[in-house]
Amino acid sequence: MSVTSAPTPPAEPQSRALRTAFRGFAAIEKVGNKLPHPFWLFWILAGVVAVLSAVLAWAGVSAEHPGTHKTITVESLLSKDGLTMAVEGAVDNFAAFPPLATILTVMFGIVVAEKSGLFSALLRRMVARVPGKYLTFALSMTAMVSHVAGDAAYFTLIPIGALIFRAAGRSPVLGCIVAYVSISAGYNASPSLTTTDVLLSSITTAAAHTIDAEYVVTPVSNYFFGVGSSVLVALVITLVVDKVLVRRADLEPDEPISAPDAAEREAIEVTEEQSRALRVTGLCALGFVGFLVAAMVPASSPLRGEGGGIVNSPLIGGMALVLGLFFAVLGTVYGRVSGTFSAPRDIIDAMVDGTRSMAPILVLFFAISQFLAYFKWTNIGDILAVKGAETLRALDMEGWTVLVGIAVLITFMNLVITSGSALWALAAPVLVPMLMLIGIEPETTQAVYRVADSVTNCVTPMSPYFVMALGFIQQYRKSAGIGTLASFTIPIAAVVWVAWMAFFVVWYLLGIPFGIN
Repeated sequence: MSVTSAPTPPAEPQSRALRTAFRGFAAIEKVGNKLPHPFWLFWILAGVVAVLSAVLAWAGVSAEHPGTHKTITVESLLSKDGLTMAVEGAVDNFAAFPPLATILTVMFGIVVAEKSGLFSALLRRMVARVPGKYLTFALSMTAMVSHVAGDAAYFTLIPIGALIFRAAGRSPVLGCIVAYVSISAGYNASPSLTTTDVLLSSITTAAAHTIDAEYVVTPVSNYFFGVGSSVLVALVITLVVDKVLVRRADLEPDEPISAPDAAEREAIEVTEEQSRALRVTGLCALGFVGFLVAAMVPASSPLRGEGGGIVNSPLIGGMALVLGLFFAVLGTVYGRVSGTFSAPRDIIDAMVDGTRSMAPILVLFFAISQFLAYFKWTNIGDILAVKGAETLRALDMEGWTVLVGIAVLITFMNLVITSGSALWALAAPVLVPMLMLIGIEPETTQAVYRVADSVTNCVTPMSPYFVMALGFIQQYRKSAGIGTLASFTIPIAAVVWVAWMAFFVVWYLLGIPFGIN
């Protein structure tokens, strides 16, 4: 690539709005740093639920279930029955937590693909030979694909983004920013299925059972919206970066931009052996998908559901296993062809290493599962949902205005609770049934959550990846600080939020399916 960056005008002084934003985020960081780890936060919330349930039970708070017309009363967690449930049910609460087994099943395959080097080679291939004028969009779109690798995308793509921009004669600082914002602000948008689809759908399904015990939200229930969102977010980021932010003079690194040396170029380029492995793996991916499609064609196929259905088929219901097997097969093929896997034992070692990396999530899941079990047993969530739905009906608000209001609430909550699964586990038990009672499907509620939970990831200093991205930027510009990075991410996040929410509202009003229901 031989693109030369245009001269940049002098930097303009920071606007009053940006200075105000910096002060606001500094306050959020100060408050957030005083919050306990999410593990302890959910135990504290469990304690709050226990006390609140005792008070509400004493006060006789109740509601009528609109479906069964039975009276729902608050049960005290501090009663004998409540304490018995908490002690005797702890193991069952953890084992029955919907995302636990599904996320582990998918991750067994994801880690094989990651350890084989497949994700790294694929991401490098997608951006290494792109013409300079399309570079920003290519990097941003690659980030959307990288969501399949989970948080590993941050470690892989941000340094690659810097090197790719540097090789094109553009600021490596801007390359870091584009990669970081694209991964974080568009985290819940992807042209491919990811672990997020499996994780969110399982939590949403559990929440929907409050109203309808037969309701199932599948991992592909937001797939159409996710594909469209990934292209939209990449386009918006490209426009903001290439039309506005590229003009800032503080993008220049401390040292003059030079072409990457041999070692750095090796980190960008894909070797002939890796290219061959990617081609073979691509053919295997097509074969895998083709086999599933062919197996689903006959109406009597065992992979079809009752009455020959597809949505209620074992394939959709077992999507966690299908995804895990898909990535395990691709990772194994790539590893054997490229030489990163030399024996079957290497595949098992990859799974074991990947499982170790899941330990923090499993610890957090234990606390979340206990809190949700307590919350459900007390009936507080059911009563909140019923009362909230009655209030919304009385206000006679349009469905889209309710959803936008929820998006604003989740957006601000995400500034402090940066774990997407933890935040949805907290919000879904109330929001999903409440909106079902006013005619809004769980898939729609989940879709608006995906927007609100994504965008502010790139601006909150509570995110560990915010600090990590700043570290990569400081390799090129040592004077950069939190304010520097925030001054780039805030305007991008603001424009993405408005554009993505407008996209969601139009999608909703037109009645376009969010995915396969």
